[in-house]
Amino acid sequence: MLSEPRHRGAFPMWADTTDAQWNDWRWQFRNRITTPAQLNAALPLSDRERDAAARSLEMFRLGITPHYATLIDPDDTSCPIRLQTVPQIEELTRLDYEMQDPLHEDFDSPIPGLTHRHRDRVLLLVTHECAIYCRYCTRRRIVGDRAGSHRDRIDAAIDYIRATPSIRDVLISGGEPLGLSDDRLEAILGRLRKIDHVEIVRIGTRMPVAMPQRITPELVAMLRRYHPIWLNTHFNHPLELRPQVTRDALERIADAGIPTGNQTVLLRGVNDCPVVLRKLMHELVKLRCRPYYLYNCDLAEGLGHFRTPIDVGLSMMESLWGHTSGFAIPTFIVDMPKGGGKIPLLPDYKVSHADGKLVLRNYQNKHFTYHDGTASAPRGPCRMCGLDHSHTAQSESGRASNAGDADERAGL
Repeated sequence: MLSEPRHRGAFPMWADTTDAQWNDWRWQFRNRITTPAQLNAALPLSDRERDAAARSLEMFRLGITPHYATLIDPDDTSCPIRLQTVPQIEELTRLDYEMQDPLHEDFDSPIPGLTHRHRDRVLLLVTHECAIYCRYCTRRRIVGDRAGSHRDRIDAAIDYIRATPSIRDVLISGGEPLGLSDDRLEAILGRLRKIDHVEIVRIGTRMPVAMPQRITPELVAMLRRYHPIWLNTHFNHPLELRPQVTRDALERIADAGIPTGNQTVLLRGVNDCPVVLRKLMHELVKLRCRPYYLYNCDLAEGLGHFRTPIDVGLSMMESLWGHTSGFAIPTFIVDMPKGGGKIPLLPDYKVSHADGKLVLRNYQNKHFTYHDGTASAPRGPCRMCGLDHSHTAQSESGRASNAGDADERAGL
């Protein structure tokens, strides 16, 4: 495993590149590895990798930025950076329960490019192109085409948001939204900011990982004009945080007052190790990036070799709880197929519950007795939302299901 990123001089195709070119994100984008021949020239491939690169191209594009290529160990076919971007022959296997659109994003799209599953928030896809094409991508059915950035499609999506007052939170994603120019991105942000009921705009990006050169002072200054902006990053392994240019990019974002949260996908052979995962979380919080979600790998086609059993994810959570700071612990998420949404999971720390007493175990597997609270008497409806919050009145899930209506009654 590489202790430091390789210098660009190690790659014949980029050996004559100047510092100015290498640090230009547009140059990085134009000079990505996109063909099996380029991949073979950059890395000594195994026969299986060479076969996979040729055969998988019909199903899913190849894309690796020069920056990200420097993180790949050329002598280790199990390098966690390599596994994320170099095609594997297992991608060609489709399991019976795998789906093209496992999260039903297309099904929940009232118009192309916009998913509206939850009442108060939407997913807005502004491009289908990426800086790197992650081999575990859940949107592999669409990423790589050019349809996602058509202006008419984005115009229609913003019109829908404007006409739907319940939408308070817009997540801009893709593809890679920061692959758009500053002007294109600012035009979208500016139009969203003129919609009174849009309170929060989030951007989901892998640019700090794949192409940190994109996080320019000019980009960050532009984003600051449209606060509150939140930015979700996507680091999967601590080795992705080694380059100083990556660390500088995250510091630049934080210094601009833009909160960052990281979404990690749990991947077999990449980060399904408690030591690796804990190191990743510690490096992130040092850079003021809050671990947000740890996703179990989705049921998209060809990803069976990446998925781990749910119990592995729960064991990863046990390796974090009690062993690091609470703010360094993400929420473990299973994003359910067919539009079921995100379900958080935790290890079960409850040993027993009887006669008003709970027996709980802690992170050291020691058992403790906790005296449970007694059910409260009915207190009547809440003066703010109108719901009865008495524990005997209705189930927690019932109260939650009425939350949207309660918001409207309370004027929230």
